[in-house]
Amino acid sequence: MTLSKETEVIYDAHRGQDYDSANPPLYDSSTFHQQVLGGDTTYDYARSGNPNRNLLEEKLAKLEGADYAFAYASGIAAISSVLLTLNSGDHVILPDDVYGGTFRLTEQILTRFNIRFTTVDTTDVTAIEDAIESQTKLIYLETPSNPLFKITDIKAVAQLAQARDLLVAVDNTFMTPLGQSPLTLGADIVVHSATKFLGGHSDIIAGVAITNNKAVADALYLLQNGTGNALSAQDSWTLAKHLKTLPVRFNQSVSNAQQLVTFLSERDEVAEVYYPGHNETHLAQAKHGGAVLGFRLKDENKAQTFVDALSLPLVSVSLGGVETILSHPATMSHAAVPQDVREARNITFGLFRLSVGLEDPDELIADFNYAFKEAFNDSTVTSTQTQHTHR
Repeated sequence: MTLSKETEVIYDAHRGQDYDSANPPLYDSSTFHQQVLGGDTTYDYARSGNPNRNLLEEKLAKLEGADYAFAYASGIAAISSVLLTLNSGDHVILPDDVYGGTFRLTEQILTRFNIRFTTVDTTDVTAIEDAIESQTKLIYLETPSNPLFKITDIKAVAQLAQARDLLVAVDNTFMTPLGQSPLTLGADIVVHSATKFLGGHSDIIAGVAITNNKAVADALYLLQNGTGNALSAQDSWTLAKHLKTLPVRFNQSVSNAQQLVTFLSERDEVAEVYYPGHNETHLAQAKHGGAVLGFRLKDENKAQTFVDALSLPLVSVSLGGVETILSHPATMSHAAVPQDVREARNITFGLFRLSVGLEDPDELIADFNYAFKEAFNDSTVTSTQTQHTHR
């Protein structure tokens, strides 16, 4: 029987075979008994493989419609492994709006190994084509991008890459496998920071790389095992449990986000709202706009006052938790990007990224409404509003 993705996160094919409990046991062991010296064994040393990580990887592969998945100790560890499948002298094309951690990795670390990177506006397929060199091996995409929510046509880029025998990797963290399926659009590799929506509770750090390409899979496993950056058994066990609630968490967050988008779009204090649901290319390749958005204050000097007046959002790095998280890219996710580069990419002090959680959207809107009025010195704020949002 073919299961929907929503059912797949709950159903466990191993139930009734290896165990009968609702959740698999935690195999909290660093090593395993080997019956035959020199013989084949499924597990020997937990870094090389363990039941909890393998169960998780099977589930993640199914969610993305893939044959292979590899769980890592963080999202950036997954991205690192994808890029380290390349060789010295290879060339990679990156988005000019790439996540700050990926920027740091590519600019300060991987260049030591003579892997070269070119950043372009990947929303322009012609710009990607113009950047291809004889040594280009990989086109790496974020769509939606972080933090300006630029949208790249995955299918068009995949067709361009296939004609030139290049690989395409897509960071699918913002949309999850429930909202967007890059492999079905022609991508070769999908990565997630599983810390975010897949985990959803802001309690673990994890990443995953997923593919149908056997050669890529072999290279990813070699790095997972050989560099020791695999996800632990404990965190694999926890993430597998958190996945069971992914559909209800993600779908509710998407619904709440759409209400916040409408609210923010009508505020005079907001210069611009960035939301994938407003982009036709995105909606042609995804089910909806997702649960993360960006907005920019008209008066960037009010950013700190605005934050000080908020009560409900967690002002922090990360996204995808059950709680609403307000991030400030210039000082958080993209702090590793030099200021002149940030500003050239329009990542300025008044830009915020909002990951909408599971709180009552009316209460979130009331809290933001209060903060806007406080920050922009609106005398119409009443004591009732203050008591409601700052209790």
